[in-house]
Amino acid sequence: MDDSITNRDVACARRVLALESEGLARLADGLDGGFVAALDLIQAARGRVVVSGMGKSGHVARKIAATLASTGTLAFFLHPAEASHGDLGMIADDDVVLALSNSGETPELGDLVAHATRFGNPLIAMVGRAGSTLATAADVALVLPDIDEACPMGLAPTTSTTAMLALGDALAVAMLERRGFSADDFRQLHPGGKLGQRLLKVRDIMHGGDELPLVAPDRPMSEALVTMTAKSFGCLGVVGGDGLLAGVITDGDLRRHMSADLLGRSAGEVMTRNAKTIAPDDLATEAVQVMNARSITNLFVVAAGRPVGILHIHDCLRAGVV
Repeated sequence: MDDSITNRDVACARRVLALESEGLARLADGLDGGFVAALDLIQAARGRVVVSGMGKSGHVARKIAATLASTGTLAFFLHPAEASHGDLGMIADDDVVLALSNSGETPELGDLVAHATRFGNPLIAMVGRAGSTLATAADVALVLPDIDEACPMGLAPTTSTTAMLALGDALAVAMLERRGFSADDFRQLHPGGKLGQRLLKVRDIMHGGDELPLVAPDRPMSEALVTMTAKSFGCLGVVGGDGLLAGVITDGDLRRHMSADLLGRSAGEVMTRNAKTIAPDDLATEAVQVMNARSITNLFVVAAGRPVGILHIHDCLRAGVV
């Protein structure tokens, strides 16, 4: 391909990205109490956030609704044209409406706005013009800054939709922080795919109960090795009379203590004290990091000092954690 064409295309892309970056910076600088008021309305609502928009704003509205829902704020997208043909019945008394329109004059939103006003549903507008019909009708108007579209004709929604999308993300993340939405909450809503795998906890994939390879400190190594072999983890936990994990015996410990009297020695004499462990509510990804850092393949799972499980690197591999 001609270098001049390539250079022209790259220059165009850079111009678009620069304009949209500038738009986002101006949006951030212009945030005020209206943003906080919008959050207050969403948090106070006992129902859901009904997000709506037409055309490109509608596509952005769908994404905002999905992001809100996936981060702990009940939300759904309502197509404004379908709303006018019966879907207004999907809006409950306790819902709050978030309507998107760059011009603020989108006719398809008229019935939705009228319905919200008539039945007292709080209305948040995300608009490009402060004096527009939608902004005037809203309880809170989130007005985008006066920014140029990246389209050279200034017609195609580009910078404006990027700003709307980013503002929707800001609302969702701010609500997430207000609600104290945790990684565990996130995992409950994202059980599939890589996100679900990354958020698996150790307790979800560990072995427990009778599978645990455990012996008392005073048991001879002849007996300990039988238990170690039978459980097939290549290691052994040594538990004192108080039920606490006193130490761990690994293949490396056996090599270090290899001698003619090994089988007659006690597990407590051979074990490694203060072995690295992990908690059942830690993320499985953290367990993998520990095992990689220490070049080990097993970790005992301990709660209040007591062994409740064991995790092998292969368990993590099967679960897709690594």
